[in-house]
Amino acid sequence: MTRESIGIVAGKGQFPALVARGAREAGLGVVMCGFHGHTDPSLEHEADTFAMLHLGALNKLIEFFREHGVSRLCFAGAISKPKALDLRPDFRAAKVLFKLRSKGDDVLLRAVMDELESEGLRIVQAAELVPGLRGPSGVLTRRQPTAEEWEDLRYGWPIAQTIGRMDIGQCIVVKRGMVVAVEGLEGTDALLRRGAELGGEGCVAVKIVKPGQDERIDLPALGTATMRTLVDGKYACLAFHAGKTLFFDREEALKLADAHSLSIVGLDEAFGNE
Repeated sequence: MTRESIGIVAGKGQFPALVARGAREAGLGVVMCGFHGHTDPSLEHEADTFAMLHLGALNKLIEFFREHGVSRLCFAGAISKPKALDLRPDFRAAKVLFKLRSKGDDVLLRAVMDELESEGLRIVQAAELVPGLRGPSGVLTRRQPTAEEWEDLRYGWPIAQTIGRMDIGQCIVVKRGMVVAVEGLEGTDALLRRGAELGGEGCVAVKIVKPGQDERIDLPALGTATMRTLVDGKYACLAFHAGKTLFFDREEALKLADAHSLSIVGLDEAFGNE
C-alpha cells in the first residue's frame, strides 16, 4: 500500500521543518515546495521530494503537488511581506489577483487556497501536526502584569481585534491607554522596534488572530527572536492569543523573559468581556 504524502508550502523559519517531522511521526510522506528568497534551501533534507519556485508561480505549484500525488496540503512558515511586493505572478496567479478588490493578507491567502482546492488539493492546518506549539493561556512568566499593564491589555485587546478585522495586522503596541504603533507590512518584530522607539520603556504589546481569519494559515507566531526584540525595546508585557498562537522555543524564550522581568500572558477569546 502506497504511503500518503502531505504537501507543505514552506516559508521562512523553523516551522516547515517541525511540520515535516510531525508528518513523518504520523506516518506520512513529505512533499515540500519553497520559494526563492523566502525559504531556506536546506529544508530539502526534511522532505522526500522538494522543489524551489518563484513566488507567484501558482500553476507550477499546483502541477508539482499533483504530480507527486498530494491530496492534502498545508502552509508552514512566513513569507516576507516587503519582498512579496516584488511578486511576479504567472497567468493563473494574475487572474486570481485581478478578481480581488482588496490585497490584504487574509483575502490573498483565501483566494490562493480556493484556487488550490479547486484542483483537489485540500488545505489543512499545519499546526495539527505539531499541536505542542500552541501557546497556552495564563501568565507564563514569573512576573505577573501590574494593574496598569492589565489596564493596557484590556484597552489594547479590542483595538487589536478591530485592526485585525480590517485585515491590517495582528499586533499593536500600547502604553498608558494610548496606541503607540500598529503592525503593517513590516511584520511584528519591526513593529515592536518602532513601538519602542516611539513609546520608550514600559510598552505593552498585544498579538492576536484576526477575527474571521482562516486559521488554517498565517497563525500568529512568537519565539526567542520576539523575546529579544521585546527585551531590547524594554517592553513590560506581551499578550498573545492563547491556543491560536504558535510559540516556538517556548522554554528558552520564557527563560529570557524571566531574566528581564518581562511578563508574557496568553489570553483567551473572551478576555475583556468578563
